Amino acid sequence: MKWFHSIRWRLQLWHGLLLVAVLAGFGFTAWQLQRANQLNRADRELEQRLGVIGGMVRPGGAPSDRPRPRGFSPENRPPPNEAKPLDLRLTAREATLFEGFPGQDFYYIVWLPEGQQGPISASAPAGAPRPEPLRGPPAFRSRGTLRECFHYVPSGECVLVGRDIRGELADIRRFAWLLAGVGGAVLALGLAGGGWIGARSLRPIGEISATAAKIATGDLSQRIPTADAESELGQLARDLNHTFARLQASFARQAQFTADASHELRTPVAVVLTQTQAALARERSATEYRESLAACQRAAQRMRGLIECLLSLARLDSADAPALEADDLCRIAKESVELLQPLAQAQGVHLEWELAPAPCLASAGQLAQVVSNLVSNAIHYNRPGGSVCVKVASEPAGVLLAVSDTGLGIAPGDLPHLFERFYRVDKARSGAQGHLGLGLAIAHAIVEAHGGTMEVASTPGLGSTFTVRLPSLPQG
Repeated sequence: MKWFHSIRWRLQLWHGLLLVAVLAGFGFTAWQLQRANQLNRADRELEQRLGVIGGMVRPGGAPSDRPRPRGFSPENRPPPNEAKPLDLRLTAREATLFEGFPGQDFYYIVWLPEGQQGPISASAPAGAPRPEPLRGPPAFRSRGTLRECFHYVPSGECVLVGRDIRGELADIRRFAWLLAGVGGAVLALGLAGGGWIGARSLRPIGEISATAAKIATGDLSQRIPTADAESELGQLARDLNHTFARLQASFARQAQFTADASHELRTPVAVVLTQTQAALARERSATEYRESLAACQRAAQRMRGLIECLLSLARLDSADAPALEADDLCRIAKESVELLQPLAQAQGVHLEWELAPAPCLASAGQLAQVVSNLVSNAIHYNRPGGSVCVKVASEPAGVLLAVSDTGLGIAPGDLPHLFERFYRVDKARSGAQGHLGLGLAIAHAIVEAHGGTMEVASTPGLGSTFTVRLPSLPQG
């Protein structure tokens, strides 16, 4: 039963069972109330007529308006042992209570205290059994389609009044069929509506499954349609689309990263192979061998620098968060700037700084790498006689590191790609100077791992400013 494992059919089944239970309970209750109302109306009519017949049978219970026989007086009433047989004579008004109802004539039967059948109406059914003796108020019984009300008067007679309630029973049956029809229609409508709502609600799950299957085959461009973005499944689809977008971007960066790394490694490997092949081709002088080994060494150093950068990026990508300790960005920046002072002098660049205490949570080694990278770039890409300014300050929202230079600046088209891996603004000159295009990418990754941001503003011909903002040290 594969269909039973479907969430849609499970919801439909439970919805159907609940709807059937509610409709059955409501229908049975309504039928019971209708049946009770029909029987109560018939019972009230029977009680009314039972009072009339019982008043005639009960001693002294004859109505005052009934005409008495001539010569009747309390003095000439026969003694109890000489009581005459009951003779019920209905007045015209009383007779109308038992006649004139086509198809539902009322009847009466009286049993004497000894058990013999006494007066009986013409419309009474034959062979009616005498009720069991019962003290108290009038009681009711049903025999087939007959409804009867009986009572034992104090003198011992049993008075029974009844009538055929076939019409009421037919009305009750029609009402039951009406309830069944309405309940069936409501059930069918409820199941159809529930099935439609269930299918519509669970449709995003099928779309999510189909999209995930396509992505699993390698098509990372697939996205889940999010028509109803405010529902729970719509929010799930939106989050999954965001995850798929990040996954696609990650794979794209990985592919680009692999291609760029392969391209960067190709040149030094080609240099090593060329130099070794040339050295082994024939006998050469010691000077030529030395030159070949020096070229191989430079190529190896370039490869080592690239590998170290790749390892740094790999660690930043895989690590959850660096181990942060309370430190001062002012101290870290001052040590890094002092180490780069000889490089600035060699390039003819004036290096100045404005350092103020800036306590923060930091990994000192990683932040020193950020400062060194930004300052060395500002020195390398500056004009002779230019200047580099390093500023550290504490702000209300955190701590600030700003590195400004008076270099050539960066074109607006290069700014969005500046922190991408292996991206170089001046590819020819950067490659010749040994720059791999990974320094800013590593610095940007370190700043993000610290919970900070890095921004760049540049004006071609005037210079650039790199701004790093980090969270300050929590108070207390």
